[in-house]
Amino acid sequence: MKYYISKKVDYSYDAAVKKVTELLKDHGFGVLTQIDVKETLKKKIDIDFKRYIILGACNPHFAHKALLAEDKLGALLPCNVIVVEQKDGIEVCAINPKTMMGQMDNPKLEKIAEEVSKSFDHIFKQL
Repeated sequence: MKYYISKKVDYSYDAAVKKVTELLKDHGFGVLTQIDVKETLKKKIDIDFKRYIILGACNPHFAHKALLAEDKLGALLPCNVIVVEQKDGIEVCAINPKTMMGQMDNPKLEKIAEEVSKSFDHIFKQL
């Protein structure tokens, strides 16, 4: 199982970031952090890099349930969603919740991972 899910989209980079953010919100996820990788690499080490943003997404209901089941899970939160400008277009990727939570060997997390995966599946189908 891949550690991420992805989809090429027919939006501009800026439109894709906006669309992903809106879809996350529609499915109960807030974007807690935004890291502009291109800007950060230029500023910190003077490297030119492709347009690449990391959106730290969190659904508080899922997060609460998961943290009750495994209090160290916070080391893997929030769920990162990225928008990347590739040579052949825009790609949106997200962590695969089943892979992420499957590392814990905690059966309570399997159900939560399935719920989060369903939300991400709906989001990626709407992109």
